[in-house]
Amino acid sequence: MTQDQALLFLLFGIVFGLLIWGRFRYDLVAFSALLSAVVLGLVPASDAFAGFGHPATLVVALVLIVSAGLVRSGAVFLITRTLVDSSRTLGLHIALMGGIGGVLSAFMNNVAALALLMPVDIQTAAKAGRNPGLSLMPLSFATILGGMATLIGTPPNIIIATFREEALGTPFTMFDFAPVGGVTALAGLAFVALIGWRLIPAPGDAAGQAKSTVQNNYIAELAVPADSKQIGQTMAQLDELAEKSDVALLGLIRGDTRLPGPQRATALQVDDVVVLEAPPDALDEFRSAASLQFADEQRQELLSENTEGLALIEVVVRDTSRIAGKTAQSIGLSWRRRTVLMGIARQGRQIRKQVRKAVIQPGDILLLLAPADQVTEVTDWLGCLPLADRGLSVTNDSKTWLAIGLFGAAVLASALGLLYLPIALGLVVVAYVLGRILPIAEIYDHIEWPVVVLLGSMIPLGAALESSGGTELIAGGLVSLTDGLPAWAILTVLMVVTMTLSDVLNNTATTIVAAPVGLQMANSLNVNPDPFLMAVAIAASAAFLTPIGHKNNTLILGPGGYKFGDYWRMGLPLELLVVAVSIPAILVVWPL
Repeated sequence: MTQDQALLFLLFGIVFGLLIWGRFRYDLVAFSALLSAVVLGLVPASDAFAGFGHPATLVVALVLIVSAGLVRSGAVFLITRTLVDSSRTLGLHIALMGGIGGVLSAFMNNVAALALLMPVDIQTAAKAGRNPGLSLMPLSFATILGGMATLIGTPPNIIIATFREEALGTPFTMFDFAPVGGVTALAGLAFVALIGWRLIPAPGDAAGQAKSTVQNNYIAELAVPADSKQIGQTMAQLDELAEKSDVALLGLIRGDTRLPGPQRATALQVDDVVVLEAPPDALDEFRSAASLQFADEQRQELLSENTEGLALIEVVVRDTSRIAGKTAQSIGLSWRRRTVLMGIARQGRQIRKQVRKAVIQPGDILLLLAPADQVTEVTDWLGCLPLADRGLSVTNDSKTWLAIGLFGAAVLASALGLLYLPIALGLVVVAYVLGRILPIAEIYDHIEWPVVVLLGSMIPLGAALESSGGTELIAGGLVSLTDGLPAWAILTVLMVVTMTLSDVLNNTATTIVAAPVGLQMANSLNVNPDPFLMAVAIAASAAFLTPIGHKNNTLILGPGGYKFGDYWRMGLPLELLVVAVSIPAILVVWPL
């Protein structure tokens, strides 16, 4: 062992010890380790920050932006309304989402599968009032497991197919991985859904918590446009959508008259206004689901003139506010500031008039729909106090299928090898901005920067371990260790070591290192190399102990509010299960 190798092993030991301890934040530990490696000469200064431009780091950042675009376009609402019920038990929810994620990741990149489902899971957790950290890790693990079943599900399978072509003349085909990878994935999904999620420690108070801030319920109004699918439907027929969105229907305004009672048997007409009570997010979801508008036609035209997107803001009315004692209509809120009063929260008191004609009182909380680039100016003009920003956004449901189509095209282009995944995702981000699906001012707000720093810092350290011969040292020791052992024991050791490497390096680098070792072991035993290659493929994808072994685990680190040391609690028994299931399957399907 050389001095550089010894120092790198020591540095990795210190890093993982500190990360598991959790006393210091993971991005600080990783960045400090990178700088230490540069100072010690283990990482060239010219390569110190190469990890921040690495495809894995870029994919993580781009996926978070794309996920935000899918939420903003209403694609997530569409999925949650169709597939997800927040009243389900946590175990049943995890089983359903994990099954969907596993199937999707078998036929598309597993990072893309998680990108589609992660915001759905977070939205469902918010509606159910639970922390998304309870379900995001099972979802991540499920999408990793599903990728084991096909050639295109995960990069290690593609690399292994290439190694087989070089060694035997023909590569593995699309579904050659299914007998072993599929069985392993099914066993893993069953464990995650039935037992694994119970092993996750209670998530901390990080940004990943479900919306714990108490949201105000607003009396609000939504208009029925000429092209609404609700025309001719009765108020009672809106109940199912209202219940799913956590909205209470209160009544109906026709013309300038508030009709008495809830009007449940009244059929909706063009330009009717539905009166309801809801928190901001539920209001937006119901509007999107029911094909209603935030405002009447005249005010909608004012809003449509804005090119920078719209934002929902909450403000508290003071005694000195411009709107105190007046109505939104009388001060010209819509035509002066292109802002619409969406709702009023007035504790303990009911509002009988139309919202825009209601006299605002000091202490009222107003929900305003304003141009995204004029939020501060509108608040100052009104003389109101802004509430803490909860990241409220307006769903642009007219762009739902455009957003889904762009994302699907990128995934397909990547799967067919037409575009490199980071390039494909980058083009989606550009298209989302140009298509006004996601405002450019919000792009960088959706990136989990501590996660980017963690990944960008650890990638050069992993590369240094490989370039210094550290991984070759591990491979040589593995061959010596397995000398004379039976076939099942050799495959087990190969899988365990490959899994360990994959938890430290990324799975692509692990496959490149471990595949030649597996071929060498097969040649030394004079047996069929297929079981050894298959063992490497399964093990390289089974990175469940850390957030840096697989991009999916890195993606959920911030939104889930996890610590570095949380992953092994469910990941360790899952990795043991993967070994226990896949070894017999390999020996049956790919005999020596």
